[in-house]
Amino acid sequence: MDALWEGLKEAVRLIAEGDAELRDIALRTIFVSGIATLLAMVAGVPVGYWLARGRFRGRMVLLGAVNTGMGMPPVVMGLIVWLMLVRSGPFGDLDLIYTKRAMVIAQFLIATPLVVGFTAAAVQSLPRDLPDLLAVLGAGRLRSLLLLAREAQLGLLAAIMAGFGAVVSEVGASMTVGGNLQGNTRVLTTAIVTETSRGNNDRAIALGIILLAMAFLVNLLLTMVQQRRVR
Repeated sequence: MDALWEGLKEAVRLIAEGDAELRDIALRTIFVSGIATLLAMVAGVPVGYWLARGRFRGRMVLLGAVNTGMGMPPVVMGLIVWLMLVRSGPFGDLDLIYTKRAMVIAQFLIATPLVVGFTAAAVQSLPRDLPDLLAVLGAGRLRSLLLLAREAQLGLLAAIMAGFGAVVSEVGASMTVGGNLQGNTRVLTTAIVTETSRGNNDRAIALGIILLAMAFLVNLLLTMVQQRRVR
């Protein structure tokens, strides 16, 4: 308890003093994980809808692959991205390895299966004949999609929370493809590992408390939107 209390005091001190390094790390964390989550929503929601409503050969295999991806260890995904982006890899000429863009790519691949899975489950919970009913009532394709998204809003918000929570808390992929470079690719999770390895337990605990607070505030905001929809 003493260590936790000291960590809490250190976190308050760092925030109150406006520690520049901490601010940069926190903002970098929000930027990388936020962009990755946004891209995962843009790509994952249409795919989830397609898997939920489509009837085609191989659909069950794809759903199984998505469910497998939902449990993929982040460090394995980081390794795959590293092999693709490293100098000797197929995309080595792009010079993406050990950059924030590489971290966004890795986190995007981690979050996307979660978004696809949650979206598919949310859409499948809707009445099967709802799209046909909307078409009969005169709703166009875009209007129908917007109405269906509104009806599945609770599930889509859960998809955002799951995707963001997965990427903002992962460390393996970010460390592998980002390199944990100070002032460039170091985020809160990798900073915690670094400070712990140096024996700076108070600062590591402070960083952990700030990470938890950040994740809580984002999810609290989304939960408020979700529960307002329920009411």
